[in-house]
Amino acid sequence: MNNFMDRDFLLDTPAAKKLFHDFAENMPICDYHCHLSPKEIYENQQPSDISQLWLSGDHYKWRAMRSCGVDEKYCTGDASPKEKFEKFAYALQYCIGNPLYHWAHIELQRYFGINTPLNAKTADEIYEKANKVIADGDFRPQSLIAKSNVKVVCTTDDPVDDLKYHKLLAQEKDFECKVLPGFRPDKALNISADGFAEYIKALGDCANIEIKSYKDVITALEKRIDYFNEAGCKVSDHAFDCPPYAVADDDEIENAFKKAMQGEIITRHEGDAYKTAVMIALGKKYHQLGWAMEIHIGAMRNNNTKMFNQIGADTGFDSVDDGEIAKPLSRFLDALCVEDKLPKTVLFNLNDKDNTVLATMLGNFQGTETQSKIQFGPAWWFLDTMDGMTNQMKSLGNLGVLGKFIGMETDSRSFTSYGRHEYFRRIMCRLLGRWIEDGWYAYDEDLVKEIVSGICYNNAINYFGF
Repeated sequence: MNNFMDRDFLLDTPAAKKLFHDFAENMPICDYHCHLSPKEIYENQQPSDISQLWLSGDHYKWRAMRSCGVDEKYCTGDASPKEKFEKFAYALQYCIGNPLYHWAHIELQRYFGINTPLNAKTADEIYEKANKVIADGDFRPQSLIAKSNVKVVCTTDDPVDDLKYHKLLAQEKDFECKVLPGFRPDKALNISADGFAEYIKALGDCANIEIKSYKDVITALEKRIDYFNEAGCKVSDHAFDCPPYAVADDDEIENAFKKAMQGEIITRHEGDAYKTAVMIALGKKYHQLGWAMEIHIGAMRNNNTKMFNQIGADTGFDSVDDGEIAKPLSRFLDALCVEDKLPKTVLFNLNDKDNTVLATMLGNFQGTETQSKIQFGPAWWFLDTMDGMTNQMKSLGNLGVLGKFIGMETDSRSFTSYGRHEYFRRIMCRLLGRWIEDGWYAYDEDLVKEIVSGICYNNAINYFGF
């Protein structure tokens, strides 16, 4: 029986141990997509306790607690910090096979020096130890980012954001990590969503333009892209249950836009036609500026109406969609490619049935201006598991070029979630190590080091142009 999560956790061959300890372990981190708050990074406040650090806003943990029958007051309610921690520890002990179990213990080990397994019996002891470490140490966001060896953070920001805190952070002399905005225009694209008309007015006010047509929406977004670009942005991000692609003439799109602005119901075709027109315009703008376009595909959001009405979005009631994505995604990418305006693109799937779809889609649209211009994004959210990450890398290895993969991003709101990069690196070295041990790949130390360090950090830095 192996020791619990020791130095060689997941590293099951001599090659895996060498790849991780010699090449991967100490590489910096490029977190090119996350949901950290730039305001919290700038204000740099010390957390009061481990519950605030761990449980506030973490829907991964809330889902596990609910599955163990824990009352909502211990998740998003008014229970005390200690009570919430105890309930989380109770739930965690049953999470065998869930990456949440590994993430929590990596964080306890790396940030708190606590090697005791967390469960209901040890919860109070660990709560007190962790809070003492926080009280005696520096757990401010900037310090945690620096201690985690993070060199670049790309947040997720709405086009109407003034980027105040990104600008202030750029002036910080004692904080070396680049905190850059990520352009996320979902609200301008979600034409069928409640509040669309109000958001379009806010967008127009922000861009100093009166929006009367869908083309005015594009103009306003392009102005905001220029504003983000001046603040160092190099990444856009888009979330779709299924990538939109529908062809329509200007009059049809204009009619759909006017209906939406008046609060009328539009058809799926009308909505997709509007999204397609806007996305193609945005893609051309990203290409002009050298940005990368991230597309996250396959989340089915806010499934529980009762809980959505009670506590809102992003609280742990999303799941995986099963739509057909290949044809609309191909047609969208091709529409930009035929005009030589396809930007660098990172494709993320949330349903592992689409691994082969995306791993083969890449090869259709690669270009010479950037190595692996079209990337298969890392396994994320519900696929951010040992099997999910392994299968994503196997698909890319089988059907693409794994050695140019841009690697892991946290997609997280937590300042201690950088342990997920270690988790990914251990899984990656386990996979590559087995292939080397089995004689499937020739061991050339210089080349293997380049591949491992590239996937850990260097490929992303070069790809995004950080």
